[in-house]
Amino acid sequence: MTLDARLVVTRPAFTLDISLRVAPGEVVALLGPNGAGKTTALRALAGLTGVSGGHITLDGAPLHDLPAEARPIGMVFQDYLLFPHLSALDNVAFGPRCRGAGKAEARRTAADLLERVGLAEHAAAKPRRLSGGQAQRVALARALAVRPRLLLLDEPLAALDAHTRLEIRSRLRRHLADFDGATVLVTHDPLDAMVLGDRLIVIEDGAIVQEGAPAEVARRPRTDYVARLVGLNLYRGVAEGSRVKVGELLISTAGHLEGPAFVAFAPAAVALYRSRPDGSPRNVWQARVEGVERHGDNVRVHLDGPLAAFADITPAAVADLDLTPGQEVWASVKATETHTYPA
Repeated sequence: MTLDARLVVTRPAFTLDISLRVAPGEVVALLGPNGAGKTTALRALAGLTGVSGGHITLDGAPLHDLPAEARPIGMVFQDYLLFPHLSALDNVAFGPRCRGAGKAEARRTAADLLERVGLAEHAAAKPRRLSGGQAQRVALARALAVRPRLLLLDEPLAALDAHTRLEIRSRLRRHLADFDGATVLVTHDPLDAMVLGDRLIVIEDGAIVQEGAPAEVARRPRTDYVARLVGLNLYRGVAEGSRVKVGELLISTAGHLEGPAFVAFAPAAVALYRSRPDGSPRNVWQARVEGVERHGDNVRVHLDGPLAAFADITPAAVADLDLTPGQEVWASVKATETHTYPA
């Protein structure tokens, strides 16, 4: 492992206690709700937040006792923090100059990096003359200019509009693929995490609740937060063969398990009716409409009842059912649309 760390940060109302191991060339994305401890972990790795315990080892050397400026780390902040009075070239050259490089050498390094990120023609521009995407790339080049062994990215795409974000996400993925050190990315955006991360670590309330490859985390969420991120209804119950007991309901499933289990299904798999549907082996339960909202091209219906669930239906179906908050409906899901796995 390039990075091997256990981070313990204790505050009056919050404790972060997580372990991180990141291999050379690997990108690990820390994902979690606001206040989960993601940025605290990143700042602890950078030396900007003190740790109460644990260790930080990079390439076999301990870092936890070193000040931030002595750590072989590059960091891209959420708002980039470019020096407004310096050109893009001098912003990138700043790090090498601080590490003892001569002015000419630092500027050569900066020019090479700006060319790598596609900004050679903007080398003389001040930050106020750069677009959000260009500023993000300058910040990345500045972080790489010190030849770090650990690259830390704090919500690097959060300040971009949707169109720019798509382009810069693709560019950033290519740049990260060329970096042979360890990368830790903090984000609350599941798409950023899925596209940029080789591995996801989900943090809630200062602890790791799930980790794995993006496809595995998306396929088998283990908390309500993760299920919402990947767009699934998730329940925990007890499996009895091809059925899972959730509360007082027995959900028929496509799999066969015994013991504690999760059962998940997509909102699009939920069908709604004004009266109980007949002649079908589907799972059926009565529910109450809690809310109705637009969701892409469809409408998302929030349901309460024996199974609180989301249902995605067409606008035409909403009109046909005449859905309003408080209305009683029947919901159903085919067993073949469910996914079960051990809890």
